[in-house]
Amino acid sequence: QMDITKWKSVAVRADDYKLLKGMCKEKFRAPGGMISKLVDDYIKFRAKKEGITAEAYKKKLNGK
Repeated sequence: QMDITKWKSVAVRADDYKLLKGMCKEKFRAPGGMISKLVDDYIKFRAKKEGITAEAYKKKLNGK
């Protein structure tokens, strides 16, 4: 059984899913791994823009 504290499902528009699959094929990644990479890259981008560390930005997003 899947551990619901570690995994979540999301709905993605069909057009976006097709683009995601294309990006995954290009980079040899699974969709879940590609989404994780996109989130990580965006966190680093926003943290840099705000002049804080990525860890500090993650804490800000998590409300900690």
